[in-house]
Order: sequence, then C-alpha cells, then structure tokens
Amino acid sequence: MNTTVAPALPARQEIETPRSRSWIGAWKVAKRLLTNPASLLGVLLILMFAGVAIAAPILAPPANARQPYLIPRDGFAPEPRPPSLKHPFGTSEGQYDIYYGVIWGTRTAFQVGLIITGCTAVIGLLVGSIAGFYGGWLDEILMRVVEIFIAFPFLMAAITMAAVLQSKIGRGLTVSMIALIAFGWTTYARLIRGDILSVKQRDYVLAARAIGVRDLRIIVRHVLPNAIYPTLVVASMDVGTYVISFAGLSFLGLGAEVGYADWGQLISFARNWIPTLSRHWYIVVYPGVAILLFVLSWNLLGDAFRDILDPRMRRPR
Repeated sequence: MNTTVAPALPARQEIETPRSRSWIGAWKVAKRLLTNPASLLGVLLILMFAGVAIAAPILAPPANARQPYLIPRDGFAPEPRPPSLKHPFGTSEGQYDIYYGVIWGTRTAFQVGLIITGCTAVIGLLVGSIAGFYGGWLDEILMRVVEIFIAFPFLMAAITMAAVLQSKIGRGLTVSMIALIAFGWTTYARLIRGDILSVKQRDYVLAARAIGVRDLRIIVRHVLPNAIYPTLVVASMDVGTYVISFAGLSFLGLGAEVGYADWGQLISFARNWIPTLSRHWYIVVYPGVAILLFVLSWNLLGDAFRDILDPRMRRPR
C-alpha cells in the first residue's frame, strides 16, 4: 500500500496592509524622536512648558478665581519696578506683575498655538484632500481660491483682518485667532494635495476603488494615513510660528485685552522704555526668553521630525 505524506503547510504570515504600515511607521517615528538629541531637547522643553501651564494656579495663584488670566497690578505708577521678593520678575509699565504674566502666558501660548494650528490644518486637509483626490474642475476651482489667499502677504493680511474684526467685535483672543486661521490654512491645502496626487495612484487605492469602497472611506483609511506625515512636520513647526505671529498682533494692540496674560502684550508694555532698557532690562528679557524657548522647542521637534521622515535628510552612518 502506497502512503503519501501531505506537504507541510507554510507558516502563517501576517498580512501587512497600508494601514498597518502606517501604524508601524508612526511607532518607528516616535521611537526615533526620543533618541534624537535635538528632538529630545524639544520634547523636554515642551514638557517643561506644559508643566508650567498645568501648575500655573500653584506657581502664581490668581487673585480672582473667575478671571485668572488677568495680571494683578501693584499700583498704577508708569515706571517699571525691578525684581523683588514680592515680584520676582519685576513689574511692567502700569505695575503689571511680569512673573504672573509669564506663568499664565504659557497657557495662552498653548491655547493660541494649538488651536490655530489645529484649525488651519483641518481646513487645509479638507480642501487639499478633496482637490487632490477628485481632481478635474473641482481641483482647479479650489486651487484658484488657495492662490487668491496666498496672494496676500500673510502677516499684513492678518493685521488688516484683525483690525477690521476688532472694530466690529472688540478686542480679544478670538479676533486675532480668526485672522491668523483665515490666512494660514493654504499651506496645508497645497501640501496635502501634492502628496495625495501621488498616493491615490498606488495599487491599494486602485484596488479599493475596484471593489467599490466608498470615496470617504478610501480617503480616511488609505490615502490620508500614507500622505499626512509631511503635513505633520509643517504643523509641528507652525505651533511656534503662530505664537510669534499672535505675539506680534498683541504688540500692535490687536491681540489680547489689556492686562491679559500674554507674552506679546508684556513686551508691548516695554515700548515706551526702549531708551532705558539697560536699566529696565527685565521688562523684555523674561517674556522674550519665554517666547524664544517655546518657539525653539517646536522648531527642534519639527526639524527632527523632518529629518526622520525624509530619507534625503538622513545622515549616512
């Protein structure tokens, strides 16, 4: 009697889908971010500012719990006072406590940077994804709209819009944030559109279309996860950029309300004392260093993010 031995079945292999590759890529990026010296310094600085923002009620207890962002005043004298035990960073023009403004201004910086970056990224991703995925006349119309917005100088357009809105709505964070969002989303729209034009021609996208998967599902599950990394790099850098832009608007009187804990407004209090900064150095140094380190932390993180994701930027071993 002849006996035959059945061939051994091959070991089961895990199927790597585009979605699984995106999760694996995200894990590798996170791992390399924590081992890169520049990105590690950026992460540590961001965590330090986050700790200050969280502990603000402890580090600088507010006098008015209902309005914690209002900087307390120690009188109304015009000339700033030097650092003391009562005011570790001194007081600005109008006797606003600089220490309190720097501590609570950290919360304002996170609020402004993250909200503006998030809103501009979402609008840009929405417009760029539709334009890049569908193409044709819809792409032409949306890109012409983008070019109209790009034709205006960003900061000048934001200043103009903030001035107009302030005359209608009043002064506050919302006015400047709307102005920056209105002219900041175009970069993300053009960037994600270019990446989607490449990704949508991949085999797995064509296969999903062939079996009848809906367009929204294809964009969300297959296209965006594999085209979003360059946009994340730009977004990480833009957090610091928008904080500087908002500080500039506050310096011009188009940002936060007078007395609101905002780094840009603290520096604006020093404009009348520029000739005597050798004596009143503290009114510029403390809020200026806070802005410098905050922006530097996000730029370091964004640069390292770019180096990790772009093979052309990697140094040969």
